[in-house]
Amino acid sequence: MPNKYKIFIDGQEGTTGLEINERLQRRDDVEIMRIDSDKRKDADERRKFINDSDITILCLPDVAAKESVSLVNPDNNHTKIIDASTAHRTNPDWAYGFPELSPEHRKAIAASNRISNPGCYASGFASLIYPIVKCGIMQDDFPVTCNAISGYSGAGKKLINVIESDDEAAKIKYSSPNMYALGLTHKHVPEMQMRNGLKYAPIFVPSVCNYYRGMLVAIPIVTRLLAKPMTPAQLCEFYKNYYKEAKFVQVNDFENNASLDGNFLNALGCNNTNNLQVNVFGNDDQILLVSQLDNLGKGASGAAVQNLNIVMGKPEDTFLE
Repeated sequence: MPNKYKIFIDGQEGTTGLEINERLQRRDDVEIMRIDSDKRKDADERRKFINDSDITILCLPDVAAKESVSLVNPDNNHTKIIDASTAHRTNPDWAYGFPELSPEHRKAIAASNRISNPGCYASGFASLIYPIVKCGIMQDDFPVTCNAISGYSGAGKKLINVIESDDEAAKIKYSSPNMYALGLTHKHVPEMQMRNGLKYAPIFVPSVCNYYRGMLVAIPIVTRLLAKPMTPAQLCEFYKNYYKEAKFVQVNDFENNASLDGNFLNALGCNNTNNLQVNVFGNDDQILLVSQLDNLGKGASGAAVQNLNIVMGKPEDTFLE
């Protein structure tokens, strides 16, 4: 185990890359390898950095992320890759970087040279669906539907620049939530299906909203359709027991939910942390599951650093809140 791990962030100038870099700046157990800005798209230069690193974190579009993986030398068995893109999230040869889902997930992350960071929406989805499918409460052919809202930071630089511009028409257009992926083929859907053991793709309807960061992922359930019907209170206790050892996944009480402000659940409640909060609402006939997280925290850069800590053999919460 090296005294200092050499870390290369391939895509250091993107939203996720900048946040990861900021989180690593305070650490004395890593050496951040910095590529010249004018060479960050040079394949030969990237090859040198990737193969010289102990851990490379990919913060790139899918095509570029796949190219980066191809730049790993055939005889290189030491460089570990953490990919924050969509490119490898459904590849069974890559460990899925959500350690709280099961002891097997955590062990796979620690042992693998290839870790795929979950998507932000998919993280909120998996926190709710994976446990109840795994434990037989929800059958794998359940007709799952999911609605979610996110801050615009998750939409990429192009939309960020539009929303933050002085364009009055854009300000009006994005002053309210905007649904998208209305063809029901959002890029997270294959991951949401495959990584949670679902036979059929969930119906997923996301919306981007006029605030920078923060996310709510909501899944309604008709209780009578569950393989093991439960009341909301019983299901809440199930989640509490399931995540009782989890540092970054908290389950709020069914009664007197600490996340609520009156009858409102705010999407900003976990911002600037690596926390994800599970909430259970509803009645004996209908249940609403809602996860609350920071799309740039547990949904992106925070999760990448958590996986980095596991790979390094450090406590998962090292330099994370």
